[in-house]
Amino acid sequence: MDTTSHGEPDARLAAALTGDDPATRLRSALEAGTLADVRLTTIIVGRCGVEPDFFVRDMLTWALCRLPADVTVPRLLEELGSGSAQARSQALHTLSKIGDRKAWPAVSTMLHDGDDDVARSAWRAALALVPAGSEIRLAAGLGIALGRGDHDLQLSLSRALATLDEAAVPVLEAALASSDPGVRAHAEATERLRLDPDSGFTLSLGLAKRVVATAPDPAGR
Repeated sequence: MDTTSHGEPDARLAAALTGDDPATRLRSALEAGTLADVRLTTIIVGRCGVEPDFFVRDMLTWALCRLPADVTVPRLLEELGSGSAQARSQALHTLSKIGDRKAWPAVSTMLHDGDDDVARSAWRAALALVPAGSEIRLAAGLGIALGRGDHDLQLSLSRALATLDEAAVPVLEAALASSDPGVRAHAEATERLRLDPDSGFTLSLGLAKRVVATAPDPAGR
């Protein structure tokens, strides 16, 4: 692996990574990963925050995973403070792939990002990076988000909690007693998923929502 840090990055490759043609950008990201030149780190990380093509972003993540973690992780942690939701989300995704647990403290603060895609990426990254013994803490953090978002976001959270298994039980038990019917519905669906991964999350959550919809209006309307 070429970890040379002196001089400027390959100008041709740097330009190709930002070109108009996605096929060219994909090939360039592959080349960047093959070269594994740390001088391209800043360019690759920056491109992750604006690249519109999923496949190119995936290749950029692979390219970053080819570089030394002591070079990429600090740069990716900086991205967690970006004003761009895509930059934050992609940095979280890449950190989860690198798997360096030094990123855990920062990742654990991102669980409730205001952007749904960023929060979802943070849940997945947290599962990949959580240190042994911190699973209960992670489950408690995830549990705060019960009831948030649309069906897909709720399913993502349920899968994360189900992955934590026994560590999530106290959180789900508390949520089942919540005064918020949306939280109770989500907790019930999550517990069913935890106990039986093949169960119908959509059906159980849908039934609970119908019950909520037909409940008496507290304002008497």
